Amino acid sequence: MVKIENIELPDFPLLLAPMEDVSDPPFRAVCKTNGADLMYTEFISSEGLIRDAIKSRQKLDIFESERPVGIQIFGGDEEAMGLSAKIVDTVNPDLLDINFGCPVKKVVSKGAGAGVLKDIDLMVRLTKAVVNSTKLPVTVKTRLGWDDNTINIEEVAERLQDVGIKALAIHGRTRCQLYKGVADWTHIAKVKENPRIQIPIFGNGDIDSPEKALAYKNRYGVDGIMIGRAAIGYPWIFNEIKHFVKTGEHLPPPNIQQRVEVIKQHLHRSVEWKGPFAGINEMRRHYTNYLKGLPNIKEFRAKLVTLPEVAPIDEVLDEIVKHYDGFEFQRTPIQLIDYHEKCAV
Repeated sequence: MVKIENIELPDFPLLLAPMEDVSDPPFRAVCKTNGADLMYTEFISSEGLIRDAIKSRQKLDIFESERPVGIQIFGGDEEAMGLSAKIVDTVNPDLLDINFGCPVKKVVSKGAGAGVLKDIDLMVRLTKAVVNSTKLPVTVKTRLGWDDNTINIEEVAERLQDVGIKALAIHGRTRCQLYKGVADWTHIAKVKENPRIQIPIFGNGDIDSPEKALAYKNRYGVDGIMIGRAAIGYPWIFNEIKHFVKTGEHLPPPNIQQRVEVIKQHLHRSVEWKGPFAGINEMRRHYTNYLKGLPNIKEFRAKLVTLPEVAPIDEVLDEIVKHYDGFEFQRTPIQLIDYHEKCAV
């Protein structure tokens, strides 16, 4: 069992990474159903919360069925981070997470996200302000450092643990790498092996198959794995990894009926949460990922992204099931989504 203060997780838990414009309640729901052990909201601006920005407030929505769930905030001002932590307290998540890893320019330029990697003292002050302002367990997600010349994750882990965080998730890239190149987990292993570190350490970056998840578990000794891009359009990755770690055998890939069933669940929850207009429009970006691997799917997909109502979309999805009945999906490593303009810590 892995514990984050009073939160009990199974041995080697699988965490769904917080991803901007992806990790909303409908997406989290299908990941939870398919084996995610701990999930996080999209990251929320501390200043947006204080200003009562509608988009920021909506991201606070959590549901009992998805627990344990953490709310993630970001910012570069101690007072704003402390105040936003108090606001997060009011909706009673299971934990509060701080984003020190988002590499995109619009966040970094404000001295937030991975921008804080340039100033460890500020990172510590921001973390302490949050820890002192909430009754919730506080966790952090970050990267190895700003660039290859400033990899400082071992010092960061010790200092953040000293000011009270209860778990640390580390993406095995620097800020300057964005999502390019290969994630380097050797530095994550060094943090885990440090005798001073007593909190759970979760690894993140490039997990695209059950084989790799098990290999990284054994090689780097992390307490669990955080999965981001591989879950986009393929929430089955969580249960597939769990089964492989336990048995050494693969679950069969989801067939077309199972895939469409999850698409419908995602769509209907999206409409229920956001309303028909936004729910249908925002769901359109997910169809390509869910239906990847199907030959000659373009015509069906064109219908899915233009229809304005749920009922005819469901009809097209039923047509897809009939058309591809018996189609055998190939087992290959998941093609990680190009996520350069988003944030998946």
